[in-house]
Amino acid sequence: MIELATAISQNPLIAILRGLAAADAVSVSDTLVDAGFRIIEVPLNSPDPLESIAAIAKRYGSQAIVGAGTVLTVDQVDAVADAGGRIIVSPNMNPNVGQAAIARGLYWCPGIVTPSEAFAALEIGASVLKVFPAEMVPPAAIAAMRAVLPKDAIIAAVGGITPETMPPYLAAGVNGFGLGSALFKPDYAIEDIDRRARAFVEALERQE
Repeated sequence: MIELATAISQNPLIAILRGLAAADAVSVSDTLVDAGFRIIEVPLNSPDPLESIAAIAKRYGSQAIVGAGTVLTVDQVDAVADAGGRIIVSPNMNPNVGQAAIARGLYWCPGIVTPSEAFAALEIGASVLKVFPAEMVPPAAIAAMRAVLPKDAIIAAVGGITPETMPPYLAAGVNGFGLGSALFKPDYAIEDIDRRARAFVEALERQE
């Protein structure tokens, strides 16, 4: 079973599949994994998200980290874990959610904006710091935060990220990105998702 550090080293792009229909979970995940994605998030405000998580985890649990986004409560953490999810992503920094995720052996990725939130999340045991919404936190601000955070802290920028906006964030010390509507919407054709996924991967490879 792949671990988070390995997944990030292979591809630090997180696919955020908001609105994914359970019937499309396998075909969409097939496309993303084939394009190189190793972290897949199904937000809980999607239709039947636990069904989608279970289907993707069953198919790709050994190759990818699968889990849920928009996780706001401890009960939701337990439901995701029971469905086979391994990563808990939230828009906020809720210590109760973090402690519940870690107690279940899951990776916790809370949303943070300030250094105080970042340090508090790391003290609880956050695996990834999700800078969200990234539109509010320019690369210069992340560079300043990176200067005081532990060197091994993993930062992912999430919100409004496109292939064109990634380079300055990478230069500021971001380790990865959460990709939403620029990668996936429920009405995108599979061919369109494939094209978008590969454009992100190629943009990342150009920075290496």
